[in-house]
Amino acid sequence: MATQEIAWPRKRREILNAVLDSRRWNDFEFRRDDIVIASWAKSGTTLTQQIVAQLIFNGAEDVYGQQHSPWIDFQAARADQILAAASAQTHRRFLKTHLPIDALVFSPHAKYIYVGRDARDVAWSIHHHHSILSETIYAILNPPHRTWAEFPRHDPDIRRAYHAWLDGDGYPWHPFWSHVQGWWGIRSLPNVKLLHFNGLRSDLAACVREIAQFLDIAIDEAKFPRILAHCDIEYMRRAAARYDFLNVLFVGGGASFIYKGTNGRWRDILSTAEIAKADLLAAKNLTPDCAHWLKTGELRGASSSPPTQLGTRVPV
Repeated sequence: MATQEIAWPRKRREILNAVLDSRRWNDFEFRRDDIVIASWAKSGTTLTQQIVAQLIFNGAEDVYGQQHSPWIDFQAARADQILAAASAQTHRRFLKTHLPIDALVFSPHAKYIYVGRDARDVAWSIHHHHSILSETIYAILNPPHRTWAEFPRHDPDIRRAYHAWLDGDGYPWHPFWSHVQGWWGIRSLPNVKLLHFNGLRSDLAACVREIAQFLDIAIDEAKFPRILAHCDIEYMRRAAARYDFLNVLFVGGGASFIYKGTNGRWRDILSTAEIAKADLLAAKNLTPDCAHWLKTGELRGASSSPPTQLGTRVPV
């Protein structure tokens, strides 16, 4: 049988800012069954980590997925500690990244889940996230000898922050549109799966089954109701409250980090023109099918053949 060749994504640049350090992936030792959960922040990452954790640990009690999912590129965590923690794990690993695909070392053997969400909902959620950052994390993000711009305090005016986020393409975090488009561009690779926040919230059971199938994890049907219950936002909030690391990062700890998990909170605040602004920028920065998926969660016109122009060709 002929060997199929796929052009796997190749890392093209480094990112080092107040939040991300892409260099940490350069010498990372992948395992063949690794799982990488990727997203622009506040798109459903924590819920996806929880789902994967519950599948791996078969509905175990008191499992908070984020606690078991090393965020390799998180600049605020010491590189030696986060890499050692990942290396020490004996269960099937599920790692986290917020890097764009062109700044990430990509393994043909790992499986990647990319989570998307409507830009307006991301802007609303990241505003809350920014508002609860602790003094400790500000000090970590802004060390005296940093090589990046100072990470600013949050703007309490959510409308003004929304416009700053759109006008600054993800300001003050990192670019948003190219992040989404880049991951969208590799959606047809055999080890990449797209998820959308809308689906996670509207039909959790179906999403859990899809994720399990993609990860080749057999679901214990007797445990399935428990798995779903442990992905409920109230369960996650209670579990996060016991995660001491979140007490360092956020005022109110894990209980404030796990917020509402809902969409559309901008509808009663923004004008029609302000709402449309996100669509106009999406049309400018994304391909039409990508823009439609990001806004709605609906896939259309997705190619079933692997991309061939992204990087190094290797057999699979």
